[in-house]
Amino acid sequence: MQCSWKAVILLALASIAIQYTAIRTLTSKPFQLCPVPSPQNCGLLGGPETESPIEGRAGCDDYPYFSFNTSRKTHIMVLATTRSGSSFVGQLLNQHADIFYLFEPLYHVQTTLIPRLSHSRNAADRRVMLGASRDLLRSLYGCDLYFLESYIKPVPANHTTDKLFRRGASRALCSQPVCDAFGPSDANVEEGDCVKRCAALNMTLAADACREKRHVAIKVVRVPEIGDLRALVEDPRLNIKVIQLVRDPRGILSSRIETFRDTYRLWRIWRATGRRPYNLDLSQLTMVCEDFLSSVSTGLSHPHWLKGKYMLVRYEDLSRNPLLKTMEIYDFLGLPMDKSVEEWIQANTRGSTELSAKHKYGTVRDSAANAESWRLKLSYDMVEYTQATCQKVLHQLGYKAVKSAEELKNMSLSLVQDKTFVPFS
Repeated sequence: MQCSWKAVILLALASIAIQYTAIRTLTSKPFQLCPVPSPQNCGLLGGPETESPIEGRAGCDDYPYFSFNTSRKTHIMVLATTRSGSSFVGQLLNQHADIFYLFEPLYHVQTTLIPRLSHSRNAADRRVMLGASRDLLRSLYGCDLYFLESYIKPVPANHTTDKLFRRGASRALCSQPVCDAFGPSDANVEEGDCVKRCAALNMTLAADACREKRHVAIKVVRVPEIGDLRALVEDPRLNIKVIQLVRDPRGILSSRIETFRDTYRLWRIWRATGRRPYNLDLSQLTMVCEDFLSSVSTGLSHPHWLKGKYMLVRYEDLSRNPLLKTMEIYDFLGLPMDKSVEEWIQANTRGSTELSAKHKYGTVRDSAANAESWRLKLSYDMVEYTQATCQKVLHQLGYKAVKSAEELKNMSLSLVQDKTFVPFS
């Protein structure tokens, strides 16, 4: 059967119309990459690296944060461990007017999946935690704060919650339009005042505030080492730069003993009696040193995927010269340093009154002296044991060992070697 010439023309016109409609549909939407489960795209849901409990998120429309980072925002991660000075470093970023800062959002992941205070030593638990953490971090860097709601207990109603961990540590979450209790003139809102005076957090307003900022910074103390973040760092849509903060393990141990009194009760007994309890949990020390050694060794080996994205900072260097070191940090990030950042440093590293001595940031009294104050709090046998256990990482990071109790208490002798860690550019 032969088609008439009129039918052929009609078919041709219909084909052109269909193609035109398809092209208009494609070009009217910003280009996005659909998430493809693979190790190369950071352990997406359903991929081999991820065991996230979040379900029902599939397709490009459900992943708005998968758009290309066309504005080239700099996303910042402070990678640290507890009691290493990370809260102080986080505030150096939080004070910047163009940075949206979140204080340890992975707290909610850990308390939901692995509800224990310490890092899990179970390999399966670690995989679950890391997979969920990577997914959450990726969404948060895209200002998709709704993703976080799945880990907050109780689950926020109408995207509103008063259970966000340390909400008051973020300036953006304590100021307009997220919180109307404080105006533009209230520059230094205390965390406790924010929690008391601001209403429950509206996650929609928080997400809007995040998108208004040019950069996003997140403090993380629940990811063991930099290698666990490779998939995120390599993702060109995120443009992440990592500041790894380290501290003398002897100082970390001393601070944890004082802060986590129940968890480190046996260490306190050792310090008080001079006898090491037979059932002491030594992993509370060994895990810190093992993670530091692994992470720092990776970072300082300058792998190609960390080029221009990794900076190692010792807490002691930051304490001894906070302004200069902060300037170096901002130079690494490629951002101008706000005057408000400098003012915050001046106010929080030179205090001397009794009132300021109780400030939540320990560096406020005398930042240089505070960096090695642990030497007056640990017994020599505890220090000697720590030095033997953490010998490799102490040497790698430039921390000197002491050979006697007298040398330990001689504060005129610094145990921090002058050592320069040049960012990998």
